[in-house]
Amino acid sequence: MVESIDNTIKYISLKKISNPLGDVWHAIKSSDSEYVGFGEAYFSFIEKGKIKGWKKHKKATLNLVVPVGEIKFFAFDEDQEDKNSKLSSFTLSEENYFRLTIPSGIWLAFKGLKERNMLLNVSDYSHDPSEVEAIEIENFPINLND
Repeated sequence: MVESIDNTIKYISLKKISNPLGDVWHAIKSSDSEYVGFGEAYFSFIEKGKIKGWKKHKKATLNLVVPVGEIKFFAFDEDQEDKNSKLSSFTLSEENYFRLTIPSGIWLAFKGLKERNMLLNVSDYSHDPSEVEAIEIENFPINLND
């Protein structure tokens, strides 16, 4: 299942294959319509109750999967005409196993909800500090601590 949010952000159900020796969880394939190339893949951990962000990529597309724990993602599209739909939120977890595809130009922050939380990001660009804009959580116009 692919759910498109305003034709930009995609929320894709992922396949889990049961195996008595250890399950296999899909993340992304080159044949997926959301796959736009490979630059790097990395894991990021976030502590319970902590928030990372806000960041906006100028070029990179992010493909986010949470195989461990539970993470709530907040996406802010400042280009949206409808002011009420500028902020979207998505919760990914072991139980809610989806891939979140975030195109360039969308502000993103995320919060750890369980004791141990890990995300996988498969991006089409390798890390480049000049390609990212960042604003400290306390300076962004939306308070995610409420």
